[in-house]
Amino acid sequence: MNWYLVIDVMPRLLSGALLTLQLAALSVLAGLVVALPLSLLRSSSSGALSRPVLAYTFVFRGTPLLVQLFVIYYGAGQIEWIRSTSAWTILREPYWCALIAFSLNNAAYTTEILRGGIRAVPAGEVEAAKALGMSYSLRTRRIVLPIAFRLALPAYANEVVLMLKASSLASTITIMELTGTSRKIVAQTFSPYEVFISAALIYLAITFVVVRAFARLERYLAHHLERAEKNTGGKDLVHKDPAPKGPAQELDRDTVLRQEAR
Repeated sequence: MNWYLVIDVMPRLLSGALLTLQLAALSVLAGLVVALPLSLLRSSSSGALSRPVLAYTFVFRGTPLLVQLFVIYYGAGQIEWIRSTSAWTILREPYWCALIAFSLNNAAYTTEILRGGIRAVPAGEVEAAKALGMSYSLRTRRIVLPIAFRLALPAYANEVVLMLKASSLASTITIMELTGTSRKIVAQTFSPYEVFISAALIYLAITFVVVRAFARLERYLAHHLERAEKNTGGKDLVHKDPAPKGPAQELDRDTVLRQEAR
């Protein structure tokens, strides 16, 4: 293995890794913003609200991300009215096409992840919020979504990691992120082993940081929950009446009282 080549190409690979991080982070952020309202609609008992969201998630989860990327990048230019509108200034750029495709795909998966978390919220928590007179928006913001996100956090962490690795598909539409930069260097140096091993190590390092960050967040939320339970677990919040006394206990009590009176 040519270590001099690895050291020489590492700055270029790190420059491509910055674009990978930017693309993945913006896609995850945009996907989360889109998925929050869609997950509430998906969890609705009304078919008119949940079925359109189900169709959206079915299409984007049931087709390959590469096909979605090609449809947006190559397909948009085939429609005449799109080229005549201001949207063409965005859709003709490969970066924005990749960002749109990744965001829509991530939003579909995140919607179903959050829907599972919302469905897993204990019914007693929701009933208690209703009993306190909370409106739908207030209990959704204060009760349902915080609990749902905490329950869905492990699955969401996996989705973020998958989105980070899926960002390598952007290289197929001429974006010079980490994988695209690696392919270009390989074409110049004819050393695929060293270059792709270096790129894999960079992906692994980024994934390690992301996984550790989510693990720390999970521990923080679990510690916060345990601390809240510890603060209330040892207290008797409901006054309980003593056990009823039988006839023998009443007679013993009367005997004691008479003796104390003497």
